Amino acid sequence: MRPGMRRRTAHCRDIEVMNKVTGFTLIELMIVIVVVAVLAAIAMPSYRQYVLRTHRTEAKRTLLNVAVAQEKFYLHNNTYAGPSALEIAPPSGLGIAGTTERGHYALAITAGGVSAFSATATAQGAQADDTRCASFAIDQAGTRTATNTDCWD
Repeated sequence: MRPGMRRRTAHCRDIEVMNKVTGFTLIELMIVIVVVAVLAAIAMPSYRQYVLRTHRTEAKRTLLNVAVAQEKFYLHNNTYAGPSALEIAPPSGLGIAGTTERGHYALAITAGGVSAFSATATAQGAQADDTRCASFAIDQAGTRTATNTDCWD
């Protein structure tokens, strides 16, 4: 053999090896897709529970605002506002919308009178999936109740 032929053959083999090394096989690509799918299947429910839990703060904050508004109303009127006074502007009402800021909870004054009130926030829309803490309540004494005892924590 001539020396030039040997070099050309070795060069062709190097090109073949380079072609095989660059790129992914279909099996490798499918393995990566399966791994990503498994990770997503594990992460999404955890993320959803986190989002539901963070929306609970909206209900708690709004109920505390209702309690403050009720005390202001009581100072001016010597009675707590009733169910119909939630959305009426002060001084005739509390001036608070019937839903929380982002609409995850519906607000209601379930009792109001001379000596007591009770206000509730009930999950609605996508937040209704949060069955663990679906409703929160507060009264004139500051007693906080919820679907489960640890929801206010």
